[in-house]
Formats: sequence, structure tokens, C-alpha cells
Amino acid sequence: MMEGNGTAVPGPLNGAFSFRTNPDGTVNKSTVLCVFCNKEFSFHRSTSSLKYHLNAKHFIVKQEVQDYTAHYATANSQARLELSQNTLDQTSTRRRSRYTSDQLTNCIAKWIAMDCRPVSVVEDRGLAEVLQVASTKADYRPPSRSTIVSKIQQLYDTEKTTQLVVVAGAEYTALIGDQWTSASNHTHLGVTAHFIDSEWNRQAVVLTVRETVVDACTDVFLSVAEEWGVQHITTVCTDGSLNMHDSMDAASKRLPRYEHLPCTAHMLHRSITACLADSGFSDPLLKCRRIVHHFKHSPANTEELQQHQAQLWQQKEHLIQDVPTRWNSTLAMISCLLKNQDAIIATLNQQKHKLDMLTASDWDKLKRLETLLEPCRYVTELLGGETYVSCSVVLPALCHLYRTMEASQEDPAFVERFKTAFKKDLSEQQTNINNRWLRIASALDPRFKDLKFLPKGEREEVWTRLEVLLQEESSRTNLKQEEPAKKRSLLLLASDSDSDDDMMGLNGPLNRYKAEPNICMEACPLQWWSTHAGAHQELSVLARKYLASPATSVPCERLFSVKGSTVQKKREALDSENVDQIYCLSNWLRDE
Repeated sequence: MMEGNGTAVPGPLNGAFSFRTNPDGTVNKSTVLCVFCNKEFSFHRSTSSLKYHLNAKHFIVKQEVQDYTAHYATANSQARLELSQNTLDQTSTRRRSRYTSDQLTNCIAKWIAMDCRPVSVVEDRGLAEVLQVASTKADYRPPSRSTIVSKIQQLYDTEKTTQLVVVAGAEYTALIGDQWTSASNHTHLGVTAHFIDSEWNRQAVVLTVRETVVDACTDVFLSVAEEWGVQHITTVCTDGSLNMHDSMDAASKRLPRYEHLPCTAHMLHRSITACLADSGFSDPLLKCRRIVHHFKHSPANTEELQQHQAQLWQQKEHLIQDVPTRWNSTLAMISCLLKNQDAIIATLNQQKHKLDMLTASDWDKLKRLETLLEPCRYVTELLGGETYVSCSVVLPALCHLYRTMEASQEDPAFVERFKTAFKKDLSEQQTNINNRWLRIASALDPRFKDLKFLPKGEREEVWTRLEVLLQEESSRTNLKQEEPAKKRSLLLLASDSDSDDDMMGLNGPLNRYKAEPNICMEACPLQWWSTHAGAHQELSVLARKYLASPATSVPCERLFSVKGSTVQKKREALDSENVDQIYCLSNWLRDE
């Protein structure tokens, strides 16, 4: 390398730096030049800064210099052999780098699908900087939008093929349908499938989140059932809205035989809302809403409240505003107010406002209302679970509510009025749910098979109905029964006999099942059936059918809570097909 009229002389670090020669031919050893970038450095016999420069700017080149020095010191034949080996190593490194890049691209596509991120995130400068630091391949760049869209489509096709096999293998399938309106005022219908697999585990699969019109829900159910190859639909659970009710009436004429199962949580919420409006709690609740609004819409008021919370050694927290369409939100509001009662009173006493303060009588009413609504919250959350059997719990849970709402002599008039109105409204609402299906489900649950939640005169009817279902299931599976047994069963259907022995025989499948001891409330009925299916083979088929149905439409409600936080105004132009892919993939990948 030439620098002016001088010649470069090999310098420190195996020739990675060179000395400059002066015009008179002497060597200038006070400065050195990097042979790769021609940058000049001061040199005073210390090579620390020179090594730092090589590591920071020429990491790969540093290795090449070391290899070159080693080659130069050996024979030419050995040098050619090592050079060939280095070429192979570089080729292998490039292949590994390409493999690493593909892995990163696939991971980014999976991340976007799983967490419902916008595809445009790959264009964010911050993501590129994070990947540059985190990746071992320094020149990796995030993929383009089109690449990510293609990867997501491939991932969707692969995962859907897997889910199709899982759903098609279900003997009985329960569906849930629920509607949601996006920020762009488009209606979407979500459909989820629920079943019990061969290992007696509950399975839930999101089938679609599809844009539709209000009157076309029936067509969506039909197309989804056909697309996914759902053979035996047992129940379809929806909320009690008028449009969904009409859709179920229309679907019943075109879908295979199924049972409509209205959402129990919606039923409870409607009863609570109706009773609160007609009880003596209206005025205190109105004051509560105004107080919460006073603090939530003023950062200064919130800060003063939190200062008083700290002075009272309470946790700093925001007040909760109830929402008419959100379950248990009224209970959450009054519980938060009661918890922070002293801090709220102290803060409002120091402020100028036009709020109607809660009196001692109002605070007492709120405490009583909290006690009344707590069992409703417990039942709603119990029936809304997805990981355990909930359908068989509906009637025992409602029986529990009726008992807690029994009026006592110590109850004030407004509490007694609320309890009476609640029981009346809940009883009217219960006539619209599928009590026949729920009774069979409870009888097939070893926790509730004694049917104590029913009057004694109605228990025999459940076992008689179960005997008929057992015969129908045996006929469907081509299990022949003896003719005398059939005749005896037909006679008993019209009989007033209360004897289980006469109806089913001492050694009949129902009697054997009824003789089994009940399990505790905390035990899992599916685990019980997994170990007793062999002893009750005929009933196990019905148990898998009836216990798979969810009691509420909560799975779809939760799906749309995620969807609502994603399909916002900034992304309201998302194509319906892309929305379907994103939310189905998000559910499928999270369950892996």
C-alpha cells in the first residue's frame, strides 16, 4: 500500500497495521495505518486500541488476518489445504446464516399471528435495530410485508389442516356463536367448537371470526359446519338477543338435529339489571356513578384521592365505573367504593363540588347490595370457565342462588323486595333455557347424580328420559337389545311407578351407575369417567355428548375482547379474510 511517495511497511498485529515510510526512506513508527480501512492511529508500542479497532470494525477480517499469518508461516502446500478448508467453512457459515434468517422470519410471522400484531410492524425502525443487536447475523433485515403475509398464510394453512383433523375426529361437537360490532360498524360472527376427546379431555377450537350481516348468521353456521366437517352437532350456545334467537330458529330447519342452549350468564345479568332498576338501590347507585365520574375524569381529583389512600395505608388504586353491558361491573364498582370509603369521604370533604354525598343509610345499602350480588358473581364466573365441565353445574348453581335469595325476618323492606323480584325474574328467565338438556347433563355428572337440586317428584322423570336416550344411543350404534327389555321399557314410560328396579332392572346400566358413590365438588367428572368408562360403557357415550356443552358464550366473548383491542380505528380497513386468519391463528398457536 502506498501513502504519498512512501511505502507501507508491515507493522504490528501480524501485518494488520502498517508503518509509513518517510521520503528519505526511514520508517515512521509513531503512527500506523489500518490495512483494511486506511485509518491512521498513533502508535506508542501499545496495541490495545488497535485490537479494539479490529474487534469493533473488522471482526471477520481479524480472523482472516490470523489465518493468513498462519498460512504465510507454513509451506505452500499446507497453506493451499487450509485455504480450501476456510472456503468450505465460509460456505457452511453462509448456509447457517441463511437458515438463521429463515428461522427469524418464521418467528416474526408467528409472533404477529399469535399476538395479533399489524403486519406493518416489520417496517418499524425500532424492530430492525432490535433484530440487529439480537441476531448473530449482523446484516439481517426484517422481511417485507408481502413476505410476512405469505408466511402467515402458510402458517394458517398448516395449522388449519391440523385443527381439521382434530375437529373431524370428535364424535359429538357443541358450537358457540356470538356477534360483535367493530369500530368501523361491521358485524362479525365468531364460532367456536367444543368437544371431549378420546382421552376425556375438553377441547376448544376457534373455527371462524367472519364478517357477516345480522340476518345471515344461519348461513354462516351452515357453511362453517360444512367446511370443518362437523358431523354431529349437539348444542349451539348463543346469547338471548332477538337476532340470534331468530337465527337459531332458522338454523334448526336446515342444520342437523341439535339443541339450542341459551347463555346462562346473559340470563343472570338481565335478571340483576331488571331488579336493580325496580329496587331501592337506584338512588345510591346513581350517586356512586357520579362520584366515580368525578374522580375518573379529573387527574387532579384522582391524585388527591391517592394521597388520602396513602395516608390511610391503603393501596393506591383507581375507582371502577360500572358498564351496563359488562357482567358484575356494578358489584366491582360498589366493592371498590366500600373499600376506599374513608379516603373518598376525606377527599370530597376538602373539595368544592356539587355532588350528592352518600349518607350513612346509602353506605349501608351498598354493603347489603354487595352481599346480594356476590353469589351472582360467583355463579357467573363458575359457569364461564372453559377448562372444566360447566353445563352440568347450571341447575345446581341456580338452586344455590334461589336459596341465597330466600327472604329472612332481618331483611329490610328494600332487600326483601330485591330478593322477591330476583327470584321471580330468574324463574321466568329459566323457562327459556334448555332445562331438559341441563338435567341430563347434571345426572351424568357424578358430583350431582343424586339430583338433590330438583324436587323429589321431578327426579324420576330425569332417569326415565335417560333410559330412553340410552336405548336410542344403543340403536344408533347397532347394539341390539332383547325384545322383552324393550317392551318393559316402553311400558314403564307410561307408568307411574317410582321404582328404579322395575324400570331398569337390578343390574341395569343406570342402576349400576346410581350405585356409584358421589364424588366431591372439587373433583373432575371427566377424570372420573376416564377411569369408569369401561364399567359404564353405554353411559360413557352419553356423558361425552352431554358434558361437552359449555353453559355460556364466554369463549366467544373472550375472543371478541381480544378482537376489539386489535380491530381499532387505525386497522378498521383490515380485510375480513385477514381478520379470520389472525384471530384463528392467535387461538390455535396459544394452545400449542
